[in-house]
Amino acid sequence: MNEDLTLDKLLNKIKEYNQNDLETVKKAYNYASFWHENQFRDSGEPYIMHPLNVAYILASMHLDVDTICAGLLHDVVEDTNCTLDDVEHEFNPTIRTLVDGVTKISNIPFATSREKYLANTRKIVSSVIKDVRIVIIKLADRMHNMRTLDVKAEHKRRKKAYETMDIFVPLAYSLGQYEVKNELEDLSFKYLKEDDYKKTLELYRKIDRDSRDSLTTMLFTLKESLNKDNIDNNMKTRIKHIYGIYKMLSQGQKVSEIHDLLNLKIMLNNIPECYLTLGKVHQMYHPINDLFKDYICNPKTNLYQSLHTTVFAPDERLVQVQIRTNDMEKVACFGLPAYWDINKEETRATMQESLKSQFQFYNNLKEINSYFSDNEAFVEEVKKELFSKMIYCYTKDGDIVELPEGSTPIDFAYKIGTDIGNQIFEAYVNDEKVALDTLLQNNDRVKIITNIKSFPDESLEDSAYTSKAKRKIKDYNIAMNAIRGRN
Repeated sequence: MNEDLTLDKLLNKIKEYNQNDLETVKKAYNYASFWHENQFRDSGEPYIMHPLNVAYILASMHLDVDTICAGLLHDVVEDTNCTLDDVEHEFNPTIRTLVDGVTKISNIPFATSREKYLANTRKIVSSVIKDVRIVIIKLADRMHNMRTLDVKAEHKRRKKAYETMDIFVPLAYSLGQYEVKNELEDLSFKYLKEDDYKKTLELYRKIDRDSRDSLTTMLFTLKESLNKDNIDNNMKTRIKHIYGIYKMLSQGQKVSEIHDLLNLKIMLNNIPECYLTLGKVHQMYHPINDLFKDYICNPKTNLYQSLHTTVFAPDERLVQVQIRTNDMEKVACFGLPAYWDINKEETRATMQESLKSQFQFYNNLKEINSYFSDNEAFVEEVKKELFSKMIYCYTKDGDIVELPEGSTPIDFAYKIGTDIGNQIFEAYVNDEKVALDTLLQNNDRVKIITNIKSFPDESLEDSAYTSKAKRKIKDYNIAMNAIRGRN
């Protein structure tokens, strides 16, 4: 929590990347201050400190001015007599849309509190389709609320922490916001399993103390080598975050077996320098071959790019080295907001449209949203397909296809295209013919053989896992039965 935060500090943070429209930010702050006057948080501080902190988090991600203003105004409609029309009149339609997106549904009479929760959860999650900045504001809002959760009663802390783990952590991961995800996990862990958190925190501190010299030596050795070759670089070291350590230990791993427990990040100016630096790292430190990942050539589906290699560092410690460009580092830390900051020349509308081709989560969510009118069914399907463990399979051309664990070649076929799914005849996984209901595994290479005379029999629906595959099979058979009925 930034207790001494002021408007001037927010403006200075924005000036680091944007010198324009600062008067609009001042206006939004003053407007929010007016509406939240005489309102206080449970901690006793003036309420305006919450939206100010949310706006600062957004500015730290280099968000545009409309988004920062919406962060300042995000509670005025929900918690005061201000209306969305008032917001649009004072500012613009975009800020109105963003504020509306993060405002909880309150004007509909729900039968139960759970129905209201499900409706609001759907509104937030599905807002990715409308404007992903809505979700980013909500994540910043949740981050500050979690940072200041100590003042709440225990049962409220646990409820908020569980909801954060259940919805907001996987949402942050899906958007590539790793720093947000890690902090939300650690804060939630603190309130859900206090004793385990304290023990893991002590272990984290011990690891930090014991490994500091080894990481520092490695950093300076590599930096000296790169500087000698006039390769401009920036380096950082870190320890795996607290909940990440706990999760690995709870799965039966020993501390010495966690290959990414210690991390050295190397940021460079361009991609050729990344591969050149990889060679230098491997010349100085022996790598573990099975733990090398090239996410530059094959980016993750949330746009993450980096080279990963785990090596034997000084003192026989394992260290994961991540090598990436400076722009990749921005995306690795803040996800989509950084992607937009890098491509400043694009309009927001163009960027939102580009998600359809670059961001598999967007299309998966859009399909689920169209399939389920019931809020509970929608939320459960999102958890099942998008927030559960994912697997990543490859097409014959090397393209990555993201699927939920439990998927089969049928799901893979429909993910590639409806016509391919409707005409699926055979499937090959890692060059071996398999049954269509075979469970796919991470890194499988899948080849679908189609036949124009094939069609998806209704029985295939039971062998499919994803809502898209099930719905397409059902739709095809409904259409065919209707044709047969006319004949």
